[in-house]
Amino acid sequence: MITETSPRDRIVRAAAALLAEGGREAVSTRAVSRAAGVQAPTIYRQFGDMRGLLDAAASYGFAAYLHAEAARDLAGDPVDDLRRGWDMHVGFGVANPAFHALMYGDPRPGETTTAARVAADILRQLVYRVAEAGRLRTGVDEATDMLHATACGVTLALIRTPPQQRDAALSARTREAVLGALVTDSPAARATSRAGRPVRHAVALRAALDDLATDLTAAERALLAEWLDRIIRTVGP
Repeated sequence: MITETSPRDRIVRAAAALLAEGGREAVSTRAVSRAAGVQAPTIYRQFGDMRGLLDAAASYGFAAYLHAEAARDLAGDPVDDLRRGWDMHVGFGVANPAFHALMYGDPRPGETTTAARVAADILRQLVYRVAEAGRLRTGVDEATDMLHATACGVTLALIRTPPQQRDAALSARTREAVLGALVTDSPAARATSRAGRPVRHAVALRAALDDLATDLTAAERALLAEWLDRIIRTVGP
């Protein structure tokens, strides 16, 4: 556990502050050493290399943002909570472009930064709650991937646009368009709600299957999961 006065804590805080103030280029070994009051070898002993330090700094910044957002209670409606999760993701990236760039700007196959993994896990849990409520029109993984990809794209588009030229409604319009394809209570989904009802039930059962208390054997549970996945893929929207 990191204590407030530990060298690791001071290094991470210093790197995060430099990142917020001056971007990635400002986070040099010399600058971090000076700000944290440590020798350069200490940084590399703690984090391995500069990429490890930057990952830790981005995770620290994202965690601080999440801590501030946690003071707000969940809305209770899982779809509204999902909307809030989208807004949180976009809001963090636009307010902290250097952190967003570290989380998503240098993708490498098979590698995901800690902060990006946490963000994806949070989003998946929000999508899972919508599925449990029987209001998701596709599988949890597919919905999570769609939401994550579009939220990242919107964030990047807003970051690239000068503040005075940004469309203030772009994020909300895109969010509602994606939710229209994924969630049953959106205006775009109401016209097909009857036809999509069996799929929504399949999605809800699939989401709950791992925690469902039944007498099914492991093989039967796996077979049921396969059937439900097939229904979702072939009959879904």
